[in-house]
Amino acid sequence: MTEEQLDLRAGAGLIAREIRRQARPLSLALLCALIWTIARLAIPVLTGEAIDRAIDVPGGPKLDLLLALALAVAAMAAVQGGAAAFRRYFAMSTSYRVETDLRGELYNRVNRLSFDYYDRTATGQLMSRGSTDLHEIQLLVVLIPINTAFLMMAVGAFFLLLRVHVALAVLAIGIYPLVTALTFRFYNKLFPATARVQQGLGDLTSVVEENIAGARLVRSFGREQHEIERLGRVADQIYDDNMEVARLRTAYTPLFFLLPALGQLVILAYGGWLVLEEQISVGEFVAFFQLLNMLVWPVQGLGEMVASAQRSVTSAARLWNVLREEPTIRQASHARSLPEGNGEVRFEDVWFSYEPDRPVLRDLSMRVPAGTAVALVGPTGCGKSTVAQLVPRFYDVDAGSIQIDGVDIRELKLQELRRSIGLVFEDTFLFSDTIGNNIAYGRLNASDEEIREAARLAQATEFIERLPEGYDTVVGEQGYSLSGGQRQRLAIARAVLTQPRVLILDDATSSVDARMEEEIRGALRQVMKGRTTIIISHRLATIALADQVVLLDEGRVLDMGTHTELMLSNERYREVLGQLAVTPR
Repeated sequence: MTEEQLDLRAGAGLIAREIRRQARPLSLALLCALIWTIARLAIPVLTGEAIDRAIDVPGGPKLDLLLALALAVAAMAAVQGGAAAFRRYFAMSTSYRVETDLRGELYNRVNRLSFDYYDRTATGQLMSRGSTDLHEIQLLVVLIPINTAFLMMAVGAFFLLLRVHVALAVLAIGIYPLVTALTFRFYNKLFPATARVQQGLGDLTSVVEENIAGARLVRSFGREQHEIERLGRVADQIYDDNMEVARLRTAYTPLFFLLPALGQLVILAYGGWLVLEEQISVGEFVAFFQLLNMLVWPVQGLGEMVASAQRSVTSAARLWNVLREEPTIRQASHARSLPEGNGEVRFEDVWFSYEPDRPVLRDLSMRVPAGTAVALVGPTGCGKSTVAQLVPRFYDVDAGSIQIDGVDIRELKLQELRRSIGLVFEDTFLFSDTIGNNIAYGRLNASDEEIREAARLAQATEFIERLPEGYDTVVGEQGYSLSGGQRQRLAIARAVLTQPRVLILDDATSSVDARMEEEIRGALRQVMKGRTTIIISHRLATIALADQVVLLDEGRVLDMGTHTELMLSNERYREVLGQLAVTPR
């Protein structure tokens, strides 16, 4: 799988944009972080005061003062705890809102992109964007108030250390430039490996998604071991990348603990000597040591923040690669509504290719009169199904035009165009929902009577009413709890319910047996009556429903006429039908 090109600057900009949008809750989190910092710094100061002014004093401890200072420490601890709770609440609120908004933006964009984007993008990669990558961004945002608090604590602690003893304070922070340099060196090495892990997780999601979606195909060909090995190769690569991360952590992480600890030993020795020399008090030394510990976690937290930022920027860049995509099929600024008419479809000199310099349709011209049915017949790869996808503008033609009732479809309002076309594909997709809702998917305000009438026309009533809950029966994922013929009939009912001006049947009877095909053909005759219909089929009985037959070959109209006329006059037509009878489309 090819490695994705990432614009890290765009990723960082995306995160910054979302943070600006959440300025108010983030500001509240930062305010709580400031209160937490003040309370946190006050505790060692008050502890030192208690030692020097209430415990280690001539004449014995001053219990009243000690009690007052102890209560002050307790109050600061309570303030610290409360501020930490509210800081976390506002931080989580901000991060979850960022995640939710980006997920909505991603889903909105994915649902508006044209079919050519899905032709070149793995489903698993998109799923990874909506899960792993968004979670990484959420983690970064939630860390901002927490690490800001640590940073403020470190700065405040350093100034308090200077207040105690300048030389000791300078000595105390002497080790931290080295620790900081090591931290950035570590995470600069870590970044490429974590980026590969994230890309690998997207690839893994793609493999798993394909394996689950194609479970029946895998079992039917006995390719379980092949799929296991395929997954294993991707998982092994992720393992190798994760182990590189682990090796880096193993080499560097002990240094982050060892170096500050060595610095503390030096401070302990020198600070103890200063106490013995009475240059600082015992209370000041205790406070100093507590403040010194506050310098350790911010440095380590800074490292984690850098790591999280790197992962998040990578994730945001991966997300940006989707959000920056624009649909290639767009509604014209001057788009108009469908004119009055009965659905005449006309192709004029149409050229189309999925890939440059490899045309699928070549100068195709044909007319489907309003209210008539035309069957497209031709060998595999001649462009029949492409025609079915061009009429609703799933793709745009490279040259020429397609018109409905005399208007170029590129001049029509896109949603209105698509709602006027009923599509029944060979591969039927059903949602994990009730049968009634699946039928009504294209017209959600349809009444129960209209849903039942559509089911009746599609010859689906009998099997629906035999189900335990009838129209309220929930079908399994993608409708696999139903037979192929039952799914196909529901798809026909769904298309019929929208009362389309143009009906396109792309191998709509491919999944039913001969007896059921005869029943469905009876329903289709009713559905097609007075409605423009384009039939794509390899079954002669279904082709016979058409008023006219168009013979396609190599993307061109080779001939057209009735089935009988073509059988008598066109050898290529007889040859194609003979091939289709042996090898289904």
